[in-house]
Parts: sequence; structure tokens; C-alpha cells
Amino acid sequence: MSVFRYPLPLGSEITPRRLFLSRRAVMAGTAGLAALGAEGARASTAQGVPETQRCWPAVEKPTPKQDVLNYNNFYEFGTDKSDPAELSGSFKPRPWSVQVDGLVDHPQTWDIDALVKQFGQQERLYRMRCVEAWSMVIPWSGFELAALLRAASPQQAARYVAFTSVVRPSEMPGQAGGLFSLKWPYVEGLRLDEAMHPLTFLATGVYGEDLPAQSGAPIRLVVPWKYGFKGIKSITRITLTDKKPPTSWNQMAPEEYGFYANVNPEVDHPRWSQASEQIIGEGSVFRTARKPTQMFNGYAEQVAGLYKNMNLRKEF
Repeated sequence: MSVFRYPLPLGSEITPRRLFLSRRAVMAGTAGLAALGAEGARASTAQGVPETQRCWPAVEKPTPKQDVLNYNNFYEFGTDKSDPAELSGSFKPRPWSVQVDGLVDHPQTWDIDALVKQFGQQERLYRMRCVEAWSMVIPWSGFELAALLRAASPQQAARYVAFTSVVRPSEMPGQAGGLFSLKWPYVEGLRLDEAMHPLTFLATGVYGEDLPAQSGAPIRLVVPWKYGFKGIKSITRITLTDKKPPTSWNQMAPEEYGFYANVNPEVDHPRWSQASEQIIGEGSVFRTARKPTQMFNGYAEQVAGLYKNMNLRKEF
């Protein structure tokens, strides 16, 4: 059986910061592990995860933690980038459950801690590209969405996976309404083959720690070749269906935000170019750091085949 090799961002494109050692790596005594090379063939017993799947070599330098935790789009808490960190103090990520239902043979509701225990934790360093034309490189921990879906046994008629977020206006002030309010709950969707792809990830942690509220606690979706708004946060329900599910930003502005949301530098947003992106954590007050945007956010080799017969300008 061939081993799927997860692509790693090049050192030259990752935001500089001092070497970061995760709490989990220190506790596991893995500081001496060699960095994951291009071959990625060796196996490691650290945390019970093969080295080919860890995808977070110690030599990699992600976006500064303070930027990842304080520069967020999470409209449930507000529209400013600082709102999620500043206004999420009352949010309670425990107790929490995730319901998996729809066209599956084994519908089930998982307690979040039981979910983590059953499916384990992998560490992955992924690029993240926002539709607003800025980017980060983020070290997530979690597990493949495909593992959860296989446990539920999708039926033959299933074609899409729909996601629903939590609604708690008493804890999430952005849900109280207002001029730029979305329709709640936040909803998102993927085709089933996209959802089953090995890169598609359910994150329960960042920087080796549990997800904080502003990052989508306690569980969020990460699809690294798509714009960030596909990464629905604080998930409560996952439903398999035979119909394309509604998605929040597509409902809000269908001419600007398509269902697929694949990173494509050749298809501009109606109000700005997507050809390049600002690198969060780099540059200065006087000059922003930018780089060219890559097709599928640099994951084309792994995912382009999913869209072989599609017109990516029309089906954006």
C-alpha cells in the first residue's frame, strides 16, 4: 500500500519566529526526533502516530502564536479581527457533543472527549489562505474527517457532507444580530469525496494545546486547499446528504462566495485580486509582506484530481 505524503510548507514561505516546541512533544520526549524529510518513510512511536502522518517537524516555524490567536474571523463573536479573542471569554466548550446523522448506517452522537479518545490526535502544519487575501501557517492537532465518516458508514446515496455550528447568543455576542450579521447557525458543506480526502481535518487543538474559543473550540473543520471560510468552527452536527447543502457565505453573497471556495489565484474576488496574499506576522508597520498565491493553496498535486472535469471559474 502506498503511503500518502502530506505536503509541508517550504521554510522560505513560513513566517519566521523562534523555534516552537509543543507541550505534547516535550511531554512525549520527542525533541530528539529527526525532522520529517521528503521521503517521510520512517515510523515513530511518539504519541502512537507514524512519523509519516505527524507532519509537524520541529524545524518548521509556523506563524507567530499571538497572531494565530488574536487575528481571527469568527463572526459569532464580532466582525473585527480582535473580537473573537476579546469577546469569547464566556464561551463554554465543555460539555460538548457532535452528532453525525443523515445517510449513514450508524448515526451516533459523540461526546467531544470520547471523540478525541477514539480517533486520536495527529499534528499537521497546514497553510491557511483567507478569501480576504491574507495567509498564515498553522500547526493543528486533530484527526482526519474520513475516520469519523467511516465510523458512521456512509450510505451509497450520500454525496455531500453538511456541517452545522453552535448557536449561543448569550455566549457569542455576534449572534445577537446587526448590520453585518450572518444567518445563524453557521453552516458549511463539502462533497463527500472532498470530505474523505486525507488532507481534510477535524482540528481539536492548535500549538499543541486545546483549541481556544477564538479558534473554533472545541472542534473545527480544516480544509487547507480551500479559503478559510470553509473551515466551520464549533461544530455540533455533521450530516450526510444526497443534496448540495447550503453554506453561510454563499447564502449571504452568492456572487462573491461559491460553494467550492478553492484557492485559485486566477479567479479574483469581485472586489479585489486573489493573485497574491499578505503574510500575517511578517512585514512592518510601513510595508506589508506579500507572496504570490498558489493554486489550491499549494496542495494542487494532492487535490487537483478532485476537480478534473470542472470549470473552476464558473464553479468557484
